[in-house]
This record gives sequence, structure tokens and C-alpha cells, in this order.
Amino acid sequence: MNIGFVGWRGLVGSVLMQRIEEEKDFEDCQCDRTFFSTSNVGGEGPEGSVLKDANNVSLLKNCDVIVTCQGSSWTKEIYPQLRNVGWSGIWLDASSALRMEKDSIIVLDPLNREQIISGLKNGIKTFVGGNCTVSLMLMACHGLFKNNLVEWINSMTYQAASGAGSQYIKELLRQMEKIGYVNALAENISSGILEIDREISNLLNSLNFPCESFKVPLACSLIPWIGSYFINGQTKEEWKGFAEGNKILGLAEPIPISGICVRVGVMRCHSQALLIKLKRHTSIEEIEQIISAANEWVKVVPNNEEETIHRLTPAAVSGKLTIAVGRINEVLIGNEYIQLFTVGDQLLWGAAEPIRRALCIIWQEKYS
Repeated sequence: MNIGFVGWRGLVGSVLMQRIEEEKDFEDCQCDRTFFSTSNVGGEGPEGSVLKDANNVSLLKNCDVIVTCQGSSWTKEIYPQLRNVGWSGIWLDASSALRMEKDSIIVLDPLNREQIISGLKNGIKTFVGGNCTVSLMLMACHGLFKNNLVEWINSMTYQAASGAGSQYIKELLRQMEKIGYVNALAENISSGILEIDREISNLLNSLNFPCESFKVPLACSLIPWIGSYFINGQTKEEWKGFAEGNKILGLAEPIPISGICVRVGVMRCHSQALLIKLKRHTSIEEIEQIISAANEWVKVVPNNEEETIHRLTPAAVSGKLTIAVGRINEVLIGNEYIQLFTVGDQLLWGAAEPIRRALCIIWQEKYS
């Protein structure tokens, strides 16, 4: 198997390569790896390799599998060219460009491994990583879906800067630096807290505050809008919960999933508050057992202050495969309603890990 990697130096690509190295995925595989670049053709790649031109279709079509974290624009340009010249290899993509195509499968193998394997056997050639928030929500609620308990879900997301890209993380850090400078200055002149607050508010609304990427302050603030306007008052990011979530689940009767997506000043972990209508009343104890037993990565956090503040936060799960689920309780509107809070690393289960695991499945099913 000849695997071509594109976009491997970007934010998601770097995490993907790190995970492949950590898990030693190709240590015993008979496969060649070719690394492509859009900006450094001829430069040195991993293990002393020479980087190939990622825009050269003639070179790309020599790959059996192409794994891309390059982004939607590159996919939209190169993918149709490859298919038009008769390339019949497998395309594994972290971007959103092909997610909703009828001949693609969104990969999240703890939930849809059978769908992935069946697709490979039936000639599906396009596999795509899902939206980060959707994947993390489905992982957290895996047990509820498995037990056919979910009637509908309403989500309120708190999404990290990493979901927008590396330049957005850097801008968040620049914003924090600016605020830190003003705060230090105010402290040095022995100002009261109201004066410090006024200085920071003035800075957030000043013309020289760094907002080139986000357009508005994120540090000391939030942005209750992610993505472009789509339909019925929803942004496309919010629409993906229903569209992508149900495509991954592959249910005959789709589950209504809606909510509001909010950007917050966090580096790389997405959090979500979920209101869930169950098909039947189920005790909180049973809910906790069902969620906990679904897969090895979900960890239920007891609903008390001490464990919640130490285990159910972006700081606690950043850089880990853990999907923390806590604050599970019934809602006053009826005993068939529950609410919970979940946190997961956007760059791991939200992006790189489903791609890595799908690549392993492709190897096992097609080439081993």
C-alpha cells in the first residue's frame, strides 16, 4: 500500500502524524509513505524523504490511499481532477468538502465501524472525518444511541479557537497578551478593580486590539456565531449537528439535533451542554452506567463540585483521548428529559483520531 499524506504539517495533520507515531501504526505494515506539499516542493520531509508536489495529479494518482488534512479548498480543486483521470484509490479527508456527498462515509469508528467496513467491501472510495463538535457529541452520547434512548438533542456548544485554525489560536494568544499588559499596568498604578475593568473594556473596543481573524474580541468575551448563515436561523456549523450526526448514525428515522454554537477563549477543547429528550424515563444511575460502558474513552464524572471542577474542563482533558461527561441530571420539565455537560479535545477525537483509526481499518480490510 502506497499512502500519500497531504497537509501533514498543519494543525490537524501534525496531531495525526503524532498519533500515528505514538501508536506505531505502520511498524509492521508493508507500505510506502509519500509526503506531499503545496508550499515546499523538493524540501525535506519526514525520515529524510523529499516532498512531492501536492498539486501534481500525475504523482498523486500513484497512491493507493491519499490522506489529506490540507483543507476544503485543496480538496475541491484536486479531488475531481483525480477522479476524472480514472484514479480509483481511497480518499481519506479531514476537511468538510465531501462529507455530505452520497458516495462518502463520515468516519467515527467507535459508532460506525460496521458502516466503514461495509463501505469498503461495497466499493466506497471516499471517507471523511466529521465535524469536530458533532463527533465529540456522538462519542459522549454513544451509549444512549446504542440503547435506542434518544428522541432528540438540543446542544449549546463552547468551541475552542483551534476549531477555526492555527492562526486563530495565535490571535487569541495575542489578545490575551494585550489584556495582560493593560492589567499589569493598572496594577502598577494601584488602580481599583473597576478602573482595571474600564481599561480592559476600552482596550477590547479599541481599533488596535488584534481582531484580524476573529473580527471581534474573543479573550474576555465570546462569539455566539460560528460559520456562515445557512437556513432557518441556523449557521452551517449548527446544521451539521443534524445532517452529519444522522449520517454517521445511519438510522432509518433521523434524530432531531439542534442548538447554538459559541466560540469561547479556549485553546483546543470543545465543551457542550446537552438537553436530551429520552424515549423513556431512565434513572440517572442507569444513564451513567450506559454512557460509561459505551466505549473505553468516555469517562463519567460524578455530579459533585470537587470532581466536576477538576475533571470536566478543557484544562483537564486537553491533549487526551478522554471524553469527559458530567453534570448528568433530570430536568424539571419532565422525568424523560436529562441534561449533561461534556468536554473533549477538538484535535484528537474531534479531528485526527477518527482519520487515524479509519486508515488502520482500510489497511486491515484492504491490504493486510
